[in-house]
Amino acid sequence: MRILVADDQPDVLLALRFLLKAEGFTIQTADHPAAILQAVRQTPPDLVLMDLNYTRDTTSGEEGLDALAQLQQLGLRAPIIVMTAWGSVELAVEAMRRGAADFVMKPWDNERLLNTLRKHMGQAPASRVTQDLDLARQVQAQLLPQRRPSLKTLEYDGHCRQAGAVGGDYFDFLELAPGRVGLLLADISGKGIAAALLMSNLQAALRSLAWQATRNLPLLLRTLNLQFLESTPPERFATLFFSDYDDNTRTLRYANCGHNPPLLLRANGDVEWLKATGPVIGLLDVFQPEVGETRLAPGDRLIIYSDGVTDARGPGGDDLGDLEFAQIVRQNPAYSPEQLTAHIAALSPGEQFDDMTMVLARAV
Repeated sequence: MRILVADDQPDVLLALRFLLKAEGFTIQTADHPAAILQAVRQTPPDLVLMDLNYTRDTTSGEEGLDALAQLQQLGLRAPIIVMTAWGSVELAVEAMRRGAADFVMKPWDNERLLNTLRKHMGQAPASRVTQDLDLARQVQAQLLPQRRPSLKTLEYDGHCRQAGAVGGDYFDFLELAPGRVGLLLADISGKGIAAALLMSNLQAALRSLAWQATRNLPLLLRTLNLQFLESTPPERFATLFFSDYDDNTRTLRYANCGHNPPLLLRANGDVEWLKATGPVIGLLDVFQPEVGETRLAPGDRLIIYSDGVTDARGPGGDDLGDLEFAQIVRQNPAYSPEQLTAHIAALSPGEQFDDMTMVLARAV
């Protein structure tokens, strides 16, 4: 929300800037009526907080009242809250008559002023927890892949539809070597902030170890398991599907660590499931994952997904399940991961209880 703050005293402008910026508002300032009008013409604000007294005199409020009238002539729709140290009932009434939405006396009470602003901007007071969650959501969004390494024989994309402000699902596209890309999806046990923190831990570890994938994928996963085991509570673990696609040979090498079996739809209509090749991450000391291998021919589609997708409620009220999910994918071949998760979420009228994350790859 953008607030235009107008006052002829620099210390007042500075104090209001600090107060409002700390609450998440974007602040623009003006120090005289002409500057108010210019600022509104250039970038219309969401709210104006303006003094009524400027350089011409110090008590009548006429300059501010004139500015109010001119703002109305400009067609400004944003609420205007006037503020002065020389207040009276008559001046307040006149300011309201000329278009002001509210009236605040100087010196102001910070909390009362903020409540007045929120009231006219339609905002409920945000708690510190709410602000922290919103920041965490923004940070977590940046942890998801911001680019996709280009491949000649494979088109791919991913999407995470979170159930809450933050979640424990994670997908990534890692450039492992020239013409080699890692497609992976992980799901942390549990939900909320704890799962989100562990997800960022797992992501950092995976990105630091990714260089090992083309040389020794089982070693990478054993190292990852040990790190996760040592840094998490005993009841926490992660499922992970890690795959290494070779653009030159069309070969997909993969390890499925206790994750939902990804769906492989062949161009000829056959259906395959890439089942588990090892246990979940962070639960067992003895960890010996195996590596599977398959080849993707033109027209084949690979769908990697979290259990929030197939645990979603279907039209009959039961969990969607793998088979019904496969049917939805087959019926909507042009859908992106975002469209597929939205379609599945729309099947159930109830609240989404778990993150839905999907990576979809199509061989060309």
